[in-house]
Amino acid sequence: MALSQPADGTRWRCTLCGNLTRFDVTRTSRVREYVHLDLAGEPAVEEREVLSDRVESIRCRWCDAVDRVELVERPDADA
Repeated sequence: MALSQPADGTRWRCTLCGNLTRFDVTRTSRVREYVHLDLAGEPAVEEREVLSDRVESIRCRWCDAVDRVELVERPDADA
């Protein structure tokens, strides 16, 4: 199953129960961060560049189905 993030015109939907709003997403991300430490040693991320981001699995919070999610079109906001 090819898993991808929703785009501007799409959203996730559980094929088992129809859920559109609640999902647990397991992902692997690789990032490069610019971390600034203040004089007390407290870190703050000032810049973040995502080098890769892969969705591994999606679980529906309503029915607990794993990897039963599809991308569907968002309803037209102008209608």
